[in-house]
Amino acid sequence: MNILISACLLGLPCRYDGASKPWAGAAALTAAGHHLVPVCPEQLGGLPTPRPPAERVGERVLTRAGADVTGAYRRGAEGAVALAEGLGCPCAVLKARSPSCGSGTIYDGTFTGARVSGDGLTAAALRERRVALFTEEEEEALWRFLNAGAET
Repeated sequence: MNILISACLLGLPCRYDGASKPWAGAAALTAAGHHLVPVCPEQLGGLPTPRPPAERVGERVLTRAGADVTGAYRRGAEGAVALAEGLGCPCAVLKARSPSCGSGTIYDGTFTGARVSGDGLTAAALRERRVALFTEEEEEALWRFLNAGAET
């Protein structure tokens, strides 16, 4: 099965700070025969790495300095959706709390580490297309989804 995955979770240095967040669960997915499709929506949308930190504020994404980067985040979301649809990815593993990839919980836009319920722009776009979303913190739920799909 093709699975869309945040590139930073595969160890690619594409986060806003130029770092990555390698996730050990990726190796288990590959070992189980799944095909991981890396995506960094921010880079796909044209943003550089490193880049200023940004958080979602309502329908917009703003940097700490107040620059509106919503357009780049939307372009990245569109690109991620095109990848998922084009490669038939029924699910995605996305970086928790990111303004692009956060699923269910994101930072609140105050740059204080406070969290609110919501999705990043890419997660929201994928959810609209009925792609099942998981963060790297939801590995057990991901495996339940994958195993249920194998039984059908």
